[in-house]
Amino acid sequence: MGSDAIERVLVLRHPVERVWAALTTAEGLSRWFGSVAEIDLRPGGRAFFRWDDLGDESVATIVVVDPPRRFAFRWAIEGLPEDDAPRTLVDFTLEPIPDGTRLRLVESGFAQAAADVARAAHQANSQGWDAELADLETYLDAAA
Repeated sequence: MGSDAIERVLVLRHPVERVWAALTTAEGLSRWFGSVAEIDLRPGGRAFFRWDDLGDESVATIVVVDPPRRFAFRWAIEGLPEDDAPRTLVDFTLEPIPDGTRLRLVESGFAQAAADVARAAHQANSQGWDAELADLETYLDAAA
């Protein structure tokens, strides 16, 4: 995948419907993805995320809503102005498996930005997804 994309695969011991709710509802998202989340769950809808501890926020545009299998949104590449920045595609795919759900996350499109910006954003988001997905697993396990 190189530096244009980040890919993570997680096996969660929870039914696909629970994982879908954690990814696509304001209540679910605000428990693991940032401090506050708002979501208008439809293609073209807006999602807003805020991380109080980082003093950071992001607005995304929802691209795909295919319950409970696939959810995708686009958001600005970190380090570029929100208005006209190239956007990466964050794509979640859920697959039911005997013990729960296989979650595949791919964030792609970093190569649209200048190499130094793309590298820094890729590294930051890579670490960010590791932390956020660990939080997702913790949230789902605690709520079980």
